[in-house]
Amino acid sequence: MVYDVPDLTELLGMYVYRWKSRIILMNPNVNDTLYRMVLAHEIGHDQLHRELAANGDLQEFELFNMTDTTEYEANACAAHILIDDGEMMELLRNGYDLVQAASSLRVNINLLLIKTQEMRRMGMDLHLPFDPDARFFRNTRY
Repeated sequence: MVYDVPDLTELLGMYVYRWKSRIILMNPNVNDTLYRMVLAHEIGHDQLHRELAANGDLQEFELFNMTDTTEYEANACAAHILIDDGEMMELLRNGYDLVQAASSLRVNINLLLIKTQEMRRMGMDLHLPFDPDARFFRNTRY
């Protein structure tokens, strides 16, 4: 279940698994692009880290901290949910740079970079001009 919680002003979103209920709490005061990315990130936690959440071991104090394995995995899941491989490759083949491609795909460039890293990990021949900013959501304003 996904719930918009207007009073959730200190967080962008949050995943909770209690009493066999999978719950995502979302801050509805953010723009559509950010909302989509945060929701996909929280879905990543649901799919990959449900057991951690059930044990109370999944706690996010700094959303999208990619130095934490669970956060990187949730971001990678979000990248796979939101960015279609073929659509991304088509934009790049048509001469879009990464900033233009990210804008066209309605994602933060760092999420696009995570997607390209994941595609490389899966064996695709992609070259990254730079690494994603590990704190790309830390300074996000809405």
